[in-house]
Amino acid sequence: MPTPSGRKASIAENLAAMLGRQIAGGVLRAGDKLPSLRALAQLHGYAKNTVVAAFELLVSRGLVEARRGSGFYVLDQRPVVAVPAGDDSAPLQRAMDVVWLMREQLKTQPDALALGDGFPPIGWLADMRLDRYHQKVVRTGLGALFRYGSRMGYAPLRDSLVRKLGMFGLSVTSQQLLLTQGANDALDLVIRHWVTPGTTVLVDDPGYYLLFGKLKLAGARVLGVPRQPDGPDVQALERLLQTERPRLFFTQSLAHNPTGSDLSAAKAYRILQLAGQQQMLVVENDPLADFKPTTATRLSVLDQLARTIYIGSFSKSFSAALRVGFIACHPDLASDLADLRSLIHVSGSEYCERMVDVMLREGQYERHLVRLRGRLGQATAQALDWMDRQGCEVFARSAQSLYLWAAFPGCEDSAQLASELLARQVTMAPGRVFSLDSSLVSRWSRCNVGAMQSPRLDAAVAQWRAAPR
Repeated sequence: MPTPSGRKASIAENLAAMLGRQIAGGVLRAGDKLPSLRALAQLHGYAKNTVVAAFELLVSRGLVEARRGSGFYVLDQRPVVAVPAGDDSAPLQRAMDVVWLMREQLKTQPDALALGDGFPPIGWLADMRLDRYHQKVVRTGLGALFRYGSRMGYAPLRDSLVRKLGMFGLSVTSQQLLLTQGANDALDLVIRHWVTPGTTVLVDDPGYYLLFGKLKLAGARVLGVPRQPDGPDVQALERLLQTERPRLFFTQSLAHNPTGSDLSAAKAYRILQLAGQQQMLVVENDPLADFKPTTATRLSVLDQLARTIYIGSFSKSFSAALRVGFIACHPDLASDLADLRSLIHVSGSEYCERMVDVMLREGQYERHLVRLRGRLGQATAQALDWMDRQGCEVFARSAQSLYLWAAFPGCEDSAQLASELLARQVTMAPGRVFSLDSSLVSRWSRCNVGAMQSPRLDAAVAQWRAAPR
């Protein structure tokens, strides 16, 4: 690889560049110890002096530090993205704030109460023990587990999804289903297919911050539709449709992240009417489908995929480690997206897809859903009661909601509240994380109902209230 001066880079410079990319990409994080000189030399077949020179380059660039007698460690620093002069709109630069926020959200505090967590408590999912299904997965076709999966995804799982979606009232064939590596991969495929630099798209605001980052990375012109307790603000949506002519609207009808709100039937019909008039495609993300009644209002069910794309996942109801999701859409679009997925990933993980299929076909799945919804309903009721006793303002009140969007009394900046509660071993998800403009001050916080029945939360909030300001 040539250097900026045009000369060929040395082996040490190439090694330093590789380690630098790992640091910038978060593979090596602040405080991580670099592999030993001897280990790297043996792994790559380099001379020890070459590795020493690479480490010295990293030290000179402020990426690592040497600790006498211990080794080399990654320094704590926020990633900096180089942007050409005068090009403030570079897509990666615009996405980096979201990436940083994502990293902050994904940091784990082993001793902290995760009030801002995006996932249900592990105890709610533990009865679907993955170890019980491994032998059954192997028996479904051992030879196939050593090769790439099929283009559209494991066919029996797609057949199972046809039946599962039919319970919602969504009639599909297996040719309308494409398996993905989770809902985020599904969103990424849709964005890659439809969005080019400058494309105008709409999103819920507040909404899913990872989606915001993906769209900014694609160079999209992203506009927010204010979220209300019964769904998107349809008047604002109509104005945006008339003036901006967006191609796509990404929304979450049920168990909205972060507000926990559900779409009303009246708004659903109006959104589809507007989409039809303006030739706009609606992308409906439904990652918490298993937590909601099958009769709940879904845009894709009302529309039967005429103007909608439906995205689902098993990360919240089974395990995020399985990384299995799916897209339901028109058969021609599903085929095009499958080609795109093949180009990017070659295929999905057939082992994980077979695992999910076995779990869906077992009678345990239905019992798991009954327990899951029961736990969620009880936790939601208890969390709402706690919020009321604290004098909190709750944005939307659902009988079953993993998230509550709440404003604590006396708090005008939830980011400051999060900072103060973190010192008391409670992690929060402040509202600005979920805003299309993350620089705005928000008094709202996303609270996970599964984490709210803890004496530690009562004690932390009481200490926060009593602290002088």
